[in-house]
Amino acid sequence: MSIASGSRGRHLTRRLVQLYAGLTLYGVSSALLVRSGLGLEPWNVLHQGLAERTGLTIGVVSIVVGALVLLLWIPIRQRPGLGTVSNVFVVGLAMDGTLALLPELHGLPLRISLLVLGIVLNGVATGLYIAARFGPGPRDGLMTGLHRVTGWSIRLARTLIEVAVVTTGFLLGGTVGAGTVLYALAIGPLAQFFLRLFAVPEPDAVGASVAARSPEGAILRR
Repeated sequence: MSIASGSRGRHLTRRLVQLYAGLTLYGVSSALLVRSGLGLEPWNVLHQGLAERTGLTIGVVSIVVGALVLLLWIPIRQRPGLGTVSNVFVVGLAMDGTLALLPELHGLPLRISLLVLGIVLNGVATGLYIAARFGPGPRDGLMTGLHRVTGWSIRLARTLIEVAVVTTGFLLGGTVGAGTVLYALAIGPLAQFFLRLFAVPEPDAVGASVAARSPEGAILRR
């Protein structure tokens, strides 16, 4: 086995570990935001609202919504990757598992601490799974797909989608609060920092050029 092929093997193992660690931590961080009761990230406002109306757990709703969003990839000709499919299931399962273990907490200082920890951990998780380069999650892929087919900026596509899901989720009973605003302000810089921290070395210059043009790169350049 050549040095180059050995390096690729090590990188693949690292990327797989990063992918599933990141997705698991993403579900854990989302559960922490739920337990804080101070506001959720945009998509989980929708998931929580739907969970309130259907009686399903928020994790199961996340899985169902993720699968439905994947159907929207068909007309915009997005191609899912391992990370895309894994995202649908792992995040929701990790969220429900954490919520089952973590009781409801009382006291504002404790809830604020939980909120801050959840947001920082979400940034760590985002950096881990995006840097693994196994494809964007269903919701991010919808954003980058709309950017590609409509010519909208990533920022505009993201804003339109998230305003729509937050508004719908709030009307259904999802939690919007100071945490939602803090998350929106903090997650970009946090994800950017951790993406660079967890970046996996590219095998060659061509690979680096491809990664720079990838949907994952576009998400963090919004």
